[in-house]
Amino acid sequence: MSSTTAASSTTVVKSIRKNGKNWHTNKKPFRPNAGMTSYAKRLEARKQHEAVKEHEKELRDEKEAERQAHIQRIKDRRAAKEEKERYEKMAEKMHRKRVERLKRREKRNKMLNS
Repeated sequence: MSSTTAASSTTVVKSIRKNGKNWHTNKKPFRPNAGMTSYAKRLEARKQHEAVKEHEKELRDEKEAERQAHIQRIKDRRAAKEEKERYEKMAEKMHRKRVERLKRREKRNKMLNS
């Protein structure tokens, strides 16, 4: 029973350092060519990096377009509210039929101008 628990609880033990500075990490051998990759690998990595950047840009553009559409909806709603209030004020002073006639005329002019 104790042999199985002892085996499972043992951790990887580093060898004792020669100079006794066990708190330092062990140095690895210096290999100057270790980080060098072939041109094909670098090209592949670059292509992958560009693809990721392109995808991120698409997501950003999509989010910005959504944001602009939301802003435009708010502006349209406010403009419609202001126009409605303006017509209500006109209706207080004028007859209802005349206000409706002016509405239709303004709508026609808007369609022609835009």
